[in-house]
Amino acid sequence: MNSFLNKKILLIICGGISAYKSLELIRSLKKKGALIKTILTKSAKEFVTPLSISSLSQEKVYDDLFSLENETEMDHISLSRWSDVIIVAPITANTIAKLSSGSSDDLASTVILASNKDIFLVPAMNVRMWEHPSTKENVIKLKKYGFNFIGPEIGDMACGEFGEGKMSEPRKIEEKIEMYFKNFSKNKKFKALVTAGPTHEYIDPVRFISNKSSGKQGYALAKSLSKKGFETTLISGPTSLKVENDINLIRVETAEEMFHATQNSLPTDVAIFSAAVGDYKVREISKEKIKKESKFNLELEKNVDILNYISNHNSLRPKLVIGFAAETNNLENYSNKKLNEKNCDWIIANDVSNKKIGFNSDFNEVSIFYKNHKNEKISFKSKSEISDEIVEKIINHLN
Repeated sequence: MNSFLNKKILLIICGGISAYKSLELIRSLKKKGALIKTILTKSAKEFVTPLSISSLSQEKVYDDLFSLENETEMDHISLSRWSDVIIVAPITANTIAKLSSGSSDDLASTVILASNKDIFLVPAMNVRMWEHPSTKENVIKLKKYGFNFIGPEIGDMACGEFGEGKMSEPRKIEEKIEMYFKNFSKNKKFKALVTAGPTHEYIDPVRFISNKSSGKQGYALAKSLSKKGFETTLISGPTSLKVENDINLIRVETAEEMFHATQNSLPTDVAIFSAAVGDYKVREISKEKIKKESKFNLELEKNVDILNYISNHNSLRPKLVIGFAAETNNLENYSNKKLNEKNCDWIIANDVSNKKIGFNSDFNEVSIFYKNHKNEKISFKSKSEISDEIVEKIINHLN
């Protein structure tokens, strides 16, 4: 099976002596049936010409952020949305620094920052530049942002020095991208369901009981699943977060609405219940606003336990059921108890008393409790990195 046939690849070429390798990469990918569009940075034109690129790719070469020929088309958006994957080969220390700071002063950097696709960076630079602390710091930051790196390799460089910083050969780049497409295609057979955010349990038309959940971890999980090829449904309580176009988003308010939306979204292969669902709801919701001078007591009743219901429902139960536990103490004891009582396969738990990883934070640190395996811990990382690691574990389990 040809993994490259009709795949749309956007290749961004930055300035550097290794830019000539991009010609061989284009030639090989085209031979395997890929569709290639290319962006050349200003400095890249010093090493390869638009004519040589277009003759190989059989496509127009893009290089200007404000092109008069495409004044009705926003290239930085359309190019990103057109592609299945983006490769930046070679990428220089300068462009790495630019991306890590969020700068976008040309078409290449603007496309990368506007992209909703997986991006592979292929560094090429002098060994001292690669080993410089600022470059190392920028690379760590980009990995946290979700960028993928191919190389660099150790070897002789054009400058005459030897060390790490040499651009990976086109064949190795091709192998990495081929594996990416194979895995993506394999994962397309899987369906995933994620719940996220808080619920609102109304007291009267203007007041409700809720919690501090931001939904950020659940949204990050849905994004990671979708990017890996899963057909993904995200059922979200009230949040201000947005999702990518290829995620099926269902917005709900109450626990009951989330329960019905979950039922209607089954069957799936995996279900991740990261939402902070209200444990209780008001027995009788006032039809009118309750005046503050009035004295009143709230009578509460238990909400349906969505995780418990799904994980114990034989006809609806997904192959993999994952619950979340937000704890403030005795994390291991409470998580294992929840794992057994709810009959789920995994519990992913974090200590929300830690302000650095609690509600609304962009970072997290979680422990995964398995039914039949030794527990694991994912140390302090961005929620997007946490999600990517969890999704890799999900893929390994399902396969």
